[in-house]
Formats: sequence, C-alpha cells, structure tokens
Amino acid sequence: MLKRLSGIFICGLFVLMELTSFAQNNNTSSPFSRFGLGDLHGYSQGRFAGMGGASLGSRHQVQINSSNPASYPAIDSLSFIFEFGADGRLSEYKSASNSFTTNDANFRYFSFSFPITRWSAATMGITPYADKGYEIYTEEDDPDIGRIGYSYFGTGTISKAYFGAGFNLTESLSVGANVYYLFGTLNQNNSIYFIDDAEQYGFNEIEQTRLRDFAYLLGIQYDLKLKNDNFLTIGATFDKKSKFTAFHNLKQEKILSFGGSTIADSVSTIVDEPGKIQLPTSMGLGVSYTVLNKLEVNADFHHSKWSEAKFYGSPVTELTDQTKVSFGAEYIPEATSIRSYIKRIRYRAGIHFDKSYLKINNQQLNEYGMSFGVGLPVNRSKSTINLALEFGRRGTIEDNLIRENYTKISLYLNLFDRWFIQRKFD
Repeated sequence: MLKRLSGIFICGLFVLMELTSFAQNNNTSSPFSRFGLGDLHGYSQGRFAGMGGASLGSRHQVQINSSNPASYPAIDSLSFIFEFGADGRLSEYKSASNSFTTNDANFRYFSFSFPITRWSAATMGITPYADKGYEIYTEEDDPDIGRIGYSYFGTGTISKAYFGAGFNLTESLSVGANVYYLFGTLNQNNSIYFIDDAEQYGFNEIEQTRLRDFAYLLGIQYDLKLKNDNFLTIGATFDKKSKFTAFHNLKQEKILSFGGSTIADSVSTIVDEPGKIQLPTSMGLGVSYTVLNKLEVNADFHHSKWSEAKFYGSPVTELTDQTKVSFGAEYIPEATSIRSYIKRIRYRAGIHFDKSYLKINNQQLNEYGMSFGVGLPVNRSKSTINLALEFGRRGTIEDNLIRENYTKISLYLNLFDRWFIQRKFD
C-alpha cells in the first residue's frame, strides 16, 4: 500500500506541474476584473455547479468536495477518484449608454482523491483563484485641456494548488485541512493621452504583481443519522487572514508623439520589490439533508472580510466584505434502476445571491443567479459526467456603472476506479 500511495503522490505532482502552465492561461473579458485581484472563482466545484454552489455540508462516496476537507473520509475506502472540468461563459455588459458581449472558455479545476485508511482520505488539485482580463477606453472633455483619453488593460491569473486530508474522529464527527499554495502574475497597464495636442503628450504606467505563498483552510462536519437512510450534516470552514509574498514591478513614463515618432521618458521604475498582500479571513457554514441514493438538499452561508485586505501595506478602497448565500438540491428517481437510464440520472437545481467584494462609486456590486444540472452515470461504472447551466446577473447600470447578464455552461468529468485490491486473477 505504501508503494501505491507513493506512486499516486508522485503521479499527482507530475500532473499538477503539467497543468500549472495551463491554469495560468485562464482568461476573462470582465471589466470588473480591473479591481482587486480580479474576478474571484467560487469555492465549490464539480456537481455543485448545478446546485447553486452549496456544498459545505455535503458528503459523498464517489464525488470530491474540496470546499470542505472534512468531507474527504466519506469517499469509498477502496476507491480512486479523478475529476477535471472546464466552463464557458457568454456575457452581455450594459451601461447607461452602451453595451457589448464577450465569451470566454476556461480550465476550471483538476483534482483526485484516494483513501489513506478506512477512516481517512486525501485530495490533491489545482484550480484558478482569480483572473484579470479587461480592455477599457474612455474619453472626457476638459474645458482647459481639451479631449483626454484613458486606456486600461489587464491580464493574468492567480492559481491555487492544494493538498488536503480529512479524518473521521468518531462515527459522526470528521475534520480536515487543505494546505494550499497561491501563485501567479497579474499585469495592469494604465495610459492617459491628451488627444487635441498637435504634439500628442501622454503618460503610461505598467504594473505587475507576482504572488506566491502558502496558507490553509480548516473544515469540520457533523453527520447525524436520523432514521433509515436519512442524514443531516452540518459543516463549517475557516480560512484565516494570511499574508502572501508578492513582488512588485512598476514602470512609469512620459510619452511624446510627433511626426510619426514616439519618445518615452522614464519617470519611475521599480523592479521586483518584495512586499506582502494580505488576504482576508473567510468563514463558511453549510447544512445538508440527505436521503441516501435519492435526495440531497444543501444550504450555505459564506463570508469573507475583504475590507481588511491590504496590498503592500495599504487598504484597497474598492474592496468590501463579501457575503454569499446559496441553496441547491439533487434528486435521483431510481439510482439502482436496471431498465431505465433516465431514472438513474441525477437532476440538480440551485440559486445563489452574492454581495461581491467590489464596491465601486460607493455601490457594492451584487450578483444573483440560478443553475440547473444533471449527473449522467457512465454504464458499468460509478463515474459521472456532470453538466450544468447557469444564468445570472451582476452589477447595475446606476451610478455610471455596468451590469452583466451571463450564461455559463460547465462540463466536469468524475472518473471512479477501484484501488488497493489484491487481484487473484488478471
């Protein structure tokens, strides 16, 4: 068994290293990603995309729930589970005077889980944590200077690689922890142009932040058997306030354009200046009611104190506390049906409401959405193809802001195999 565990760990590290570059190429076209760390990804994955994201109290034998590491020991003690997936997003952005559409397709996550003993299990994985990807140009008229153009451009991804383990302390009580590593690079370019000048004068700022460091997430679940195959599970998570090592690069320059030529004069340059980015305390509470192989109903409350975040020692005025509430359910007509494949499909639906971590023009951006999904069983296997469709809205057109209406399609593959079995015949 020790050789098998070592093999799993080494293979996992190799795959994670290969996927690291892939994860760093995630993209977004959201103007909201200009602020803070960009667009944050939700804490839940896989089957929960069709359940509004509610997952903190959920336990499952053949599906990975990395949002609460206390759920890991619930997996089949003779199993190896591999999951990965991607999603696509079609968005329409609208302001009081304009509108445009974008579409993005991205890697979402990769993870695998395996038992350590009958009362413990481990999980490894990688997922994007935040993305920047925007290109904005605006103009204004100044009575003294004339027309002024402002250009904003940003790219980059912060990824999260993690290793977690969970343990059953009693028949009902389990605990777990994820140790994770945040890494990646964010780029932001800001430019100002004085358009009416015969010799066009401007100012350009190129800023880059490289982030890397470790932190951890703690989880706990209490699983209470009610009667027959009915269970009530309460789960909670805690992610403490952590300081991450960051390297700051900044180049500011004046630009003069005339006669088809451009002259740049450097004003200020910072190269790999070390500093700290402080990310907030996050807490989650979830409840799950389960009828084994028939029904699961989940509810989550999650809160992150982004108002206490600091970038290089300074608070960020556009960040505020984030609160998310989500509800979801899964129903299986007849999990063991032999004659009907339709009856073995897992049908899912959910809703969520998110008071986001962004506060722009003194207006906190809110998001709400509904999702639907199915878990398609693979014949002669416990593997599942998870599909989800989500519709939502974020932001507002009031106070000179932007509203996003989006549709997101998700495909997540859950592959199950039997491990740790000594075969007598090949």
